[in-house]
Amino acid sequence: MEKSAIDYLEKNRQLWNARTEVHVQSNFYDLENFLRGRSSLNDIELNLLGDLQGKSVLHLQCHFGQDSISLARLGAIVTGVDLSDKAIEKARELDRQTETNAEFICSDLYELPEHLHKKFDLVFTSYGTIGWLPDLDKWAKVVAHFLKPGGRFIFAEFHPVLWMFDDDLEKVAYSYFNAGPIIETESGSYADRHADLKQEFVWWNHGLGEVLSSLLQNGLELISFEEFDYSPYNIFRNSVEIAPNKFRVAHLENKIPLVYALTAVKKTF
Repeated sequence: MEKSAIDYLEKNRQLWNARTEVHVQSNFYDLENFLRGRSSLNDIELNLLGDLQGKSVLHLQCHFGQDSISLARLGAIVTGVDLSDKAIEKARELDRQTETNAEFICSDLYELPEHLHKKFDLVFTSYGTIGWLPDLDKWAKVVAHFLKPGGRFIFAEFHPVLWMFDDDLEKVAYSYFNAGPIIETESGSYADRHADLKQEFVWWNHGLGEVLSSLLQNGLELISFEEFDYSPYNIFRNSVEIAPNKFRVAHLENKIPLVYALTAVKKTF
């Protein structure tokens, strides 16, 4: 493995290990009510997932497992995967507490085919995932590898237009396109801006053309695609709630997309 790959993986693993400690205690993730049965899934992805009873689901970049467990509560047979060992440790603990029998694997996404030897009815990933990956062609190959023929890929993600802006969302600071790694240091976390965290991390922006092309070139057929002028999460500065669990940036109103979601199917030939 190249040194640059080791560097970004280790930096980001450390980031997510530290974030996990903060996130499990945050109001954002509301672990107390989650353990009482609250689902962490949003209408955007639920409308695409459909009936999950008895379906096998691979959840990529699952963090500490709330969405994975929410999928299992809907009847799915779930395997969750994440880079962070602390997150997977917590996911397994939550799985025992909720008795949902999900499986959790700690692995870099690109190396997952070396550690998991199953095929799935659905592959699912959502919100703040692909920005941690440098190569979307490799990402799409992993998605296709784990899908059964005719299996569905369900993907919801923050819009790349959003990531062009600075932290205050007032001026364009980054390229829409993947112009290489972006190395930054952040204090706090989106789940707790006042948390005692300050860490360097590496991320990439991926335009929609890059996302769609990577899927289409790896044997997936696009079935649905939609953009949304709100976020289901209150993670941006100067945000306002326009409806329950629907947030916009106040000064941008409905002028830019904040989220997109798609369904793609693995071709059977």
